Amino acid sequence: MNTPTKLTFSRIIVIIALFVTLLSLYIVSLCVPDFTTPSIPGTDIDVVFFVVFIVFLAACITDTIDGHMARSRNLITDLGRFLDPVADKLLIDALFLFLIAPSIFAPYNTVQVVSVNVFCAIIFIARDIMVDSLRFIAANKNIVISANIWGKLKTVLQMVAISFVLLNGWPFSYFDSGWPLGLHITDFIVYIAAAISLVSGIIYLVQNWSVLKTEKKEDTPSE
Repeated sequence: MNTPTKLTFSRIIVIIALFVTLLSLYIVSLCVPDFTTPSIPGTDIDVVFFVVFIVFLAACITDTIDGHMARSRNLITDLGRFLDPVADKLLIDALFLFLIAPSIFAPYNTVQVVSVNVFCAIIFIARDIMVDSLRFIAANKNIVISANIWGKLKTVLQMVAISFVLLNGWPFSYFDSGWPLGLHITDFIVYIAAAISLVSGIIYLVQNWSVLKTEKKEDTPSE
């Protein structure tokens, strides 16, 4: 196991530990109804959510580092190709589900007002399932589907959206009072990320529609 793969594997371990901790806090809050967690002084950011944000930020940075290291040093392996998207989807999609209803999944957080719209979360997860399925079909036919600019933009916007939701809309929360229907600036960031995710999924499907019709390429026998 080379260094990039070790970084990816360690990221998965940290992600699992993170959600085990969140589950433990949820169970504690059910057993102790008055259990709450403090906020960062001077803000409306719950300390648990802030820790999740730090872990999420570190995971995003290590994802960039191990990807660059694997490509620049020609250390790409089948194990790395398998673990890297698993780590990304495990973290991002699980956080989207968690942030749909913070008041339910994190009742100890008494200050959170920003969440992820459930329909946006459905778009995020459905898009990933569709693209991953398309890539699996392509790989089975010995066809490689490379990431395009829309997919990369989608990932960046998802990371930005999750970060601001975890921070309870900070620093935009200071300007949220004037928006109609009780919306927050962070809500619009989530909507934009969902729109780009939908567009990128459609583009992937249109550009690679031929993959669904192409017969599997037989491996050329060696002489």
